[in-house]
Amino acid sequence: MAQLKSWISASRLRTLPLSISGAIVGSSYAYFKDFFDAPIFILIILTTLSFQILSNLANDYGDGVKGTDNESRIGPKRALQSGAISAKQMRLAVVFNAFISAILAITLILLVFGLDQLYNALIFIVLGGLSIYAAISYTVGKSAYGYKALGDLMVFLFFGLLSVFGTFFLFAQHIDFRLLLPASSVGFLSAAVLNLNNMRDLDSDRKSNKNTFAGYLGPINAKVYHFFLIISAIILMIIFQYIMSFSTLMFITWIAFIPLLLHLRSIYQITNPKAYDPHLKLVALSTFMLSLLFASALILEHFYSA
Repeated sequence: MAQLKSWISASRLRTLPLSISGAIVGSSYAYFKDFFDAPIFILIILTTLSFQILSNLANDYGDGVKGTDNESRIGPKRALQSGAISAKQMRLAVVFNAFISAILAITLILLVFGLDQLYNALIFIVLGGLSIYAAISYTVGKSAYGYKALGDLMVFLFFGLLSVFGTFFLFAQHIDFRLLLPASSVGFLSAAVLNLNNMRDLDSDRKSNKNTFAGYLGPINAKVYHFFLIISAIILMIIFQYIMSFSTLMFITWIAFIPLLLHLRSIYQITNPKAYDPHLKLVALSTFMLSLLFASALILEHFYSA
């Protein structure tokens, strides 16, 4: 039982709602445009969750073997760091989850494209492979991009642009460039969660030679950057709603802006890095809430316009 709890902890369940936010946004827009398909949606969610769990396990392994997860680090103790799971066990779990992720991704691609659309299928196989590689190489290996201040960019690309555009394409099989606005919004909010994590761990990361974007910016400029991410995400979502000429139903998405704005007021006042930790969950769940409200509004828009 204790071992099971350790694996559940290593999977970091609190990160999972954030990981599927982009998929929910892309899927709901596909529903609004009459392209939605339930089996495809289920496989998209399962594949996305598998990628996130893979990333979490790989992150635990990479930071654990590098010694980045140590006693000076703020936040919950990791499985490898605590000794609850060995490095060998975690490595095997990463390999196993990479295999599961690949199977789910290939199944999804075959369901959508079959063997008739080989070109599109190959593109998504490559994207799936890149997603698996990105999930592992964030902290694993000598060239881990999370140690080279590239984490924010990759989170923006994979949690925002690829998640929303890729999801919509799997339903509609074409690109709608208006999605750049909500996709960027989700990407900025996802990057904000990572930035909070990096602001919290500035001192311990510096001691472990882990270079993050927040580390390069320093504590004051990292806060300014954080404000930019949150405010830009809100503005882009509002602009999207305006150019799409949605009804007042879309105003329900603004409910999610309230905790984000209150969050910024708290962030402005923080001086102790430990105080950043609870805000990771707040921003992640606010992003998830935004995606659910966005989806609800689009479903209602579709229903009343039918």
